[in-house]
Amino acid sequence: MKNKSLPHWWKLDNAAKIFPASSSPHNSKVFRFVCELQDTVKPELLQPALDRTLERFPIYRSVMKRGLFWYYLEDSTLQPKIRREDTPPCFPIYPSVRRSLLFRVMYFRRRIILEVYHALTDGTGALQFLRTLVAEYLSACRPDTFPQPLPELFSDASDFQKQADSFQKYYEKPKSQPVAIPRRAYRLRGSRLPKNRLAVLEGRLPLADTLSCARALGVTLTELMVAVLLRAIHDGMRIRDTKKLVVISVPVNLRSYFPSKSARNFFATIHVGYDFGRQEDSLEAVAAQVRHTFQSSLTREYLRERMNRLCALEHSIPLRVVPLPAKDVVLRTANIVAARGTTSSFSNVGKITMPEEMEPFISQFGVLTCAGVLQACACSFGPWYVVSFAGPFWEHEVERAFFRELSQLGLEVVLTANFHPDGEVD
Repeated sequence: MKNKSLPHWWKLDNAAKIFPASSSPHNSKVFRFVCELQDTVKPELLQPALDRTLERFPIYRSVMKRGLFWYYLEDSTLQPKIRREDTPPCFPIYPSVRRSLLFRVMYFRRRIILEVYHALTDGTGALQFLRTLVAEYLSACRPDTFPQPLPELFSDASDFQKQADSFQKYYEKPKSQPVAIPRRAYRLRGSRLPKNRLAVLEGRLPLADTLSCARALGVTLTELMVAVLLRAIHDGMRIRDTKKLVVISVPVNLRSYFPSKSARNFFATIHVGYDFGRQEDSLEAVAAQVRHTFQSSLTREYLRERMNRLCALEHSIPLRVVPLPAKDVVLRTANIVAARGTTSSFSNVGKITMPEEMEPFISQFGVLTCAGVLQACACSFGPWYVVSFAGPFWEHEVERAFFRELSQLGLEVVLTANFHPDGEVD
């Protein structure tokens, strides 16, 4: 039952504030999680499962509203309806010509698909929702095997804790220091697909073998993937471009460093750069540099400082009194400037777990996102590690070079794509 004491509207969290200003037909700021089951999805059971899941995550009923100074989320009575997948991956959710929820649930054959506008939540928050949805669905399919109603499976958080803005909880005014302007990074170029279209290439690898490759190099799984991505990008660079840094943006789940049960955004990013014009291009050398950057950046102190600097902007009194249209211009410009400092991004959601008794009914999970440039996302479930690329270009040389290097490491890679060899995108 809905908690009447909860607020009816919420300020956007710090990370969410950039998304309404920077969304566009080529950059929807929508990400997608997919759960592939062993059996074909039954829509007549998926809809009630979604209804029950929504009761556990009331903020998912909210819609985006424009205030005088900021966007905000407002509670609504809108009821989400599942539908057969009928749009390209990560199709825009906001802005919309009508008031609408900030997520959608679709199905296709054996897949349950959750797409979310990033202003609502991050990957960790969305994954909590999807895992609950899948558990509710499987319990409906097999009521004699799994109990109904399901207990709280993945978090004992209250509705208030799920809706909390953890950026505000941990914000401390940073010390005054000059703002460093990022060095312009190498940018990927290519022939762009029509608006609202993404080329997706997914690779499935055996998790145990991939972990063994990482350990042999003395790095983590994420560090290995970032190193391979850096080399894949370098593989297609012109000689004169090697004077520019190749920079990979890596989102970091702040819940691992600052206790939080929020189902909203709570992440920061670190940047991993490599200068192929001055440094050795072997996998061992690149992986060692990536390892060093991760070790120096993934500390509570560094992430707190970075979080405080990002939050300081919204606490600035001059900016707070600027009307929303002017803020949109400022934030859009800031987003463009920040984008010049990155080449691509890699997001590792990590190991996805489900109740042990439900795992035999699930084949795999996958994740991808749309952010205007080539993006790589990864997750693992059971024996599989899945890496998905989503990009706005007809050309796919970086993705091919990435999986080719993994194959050369002795890994068996199974590829799935939404485009044909002649370049046509479904």
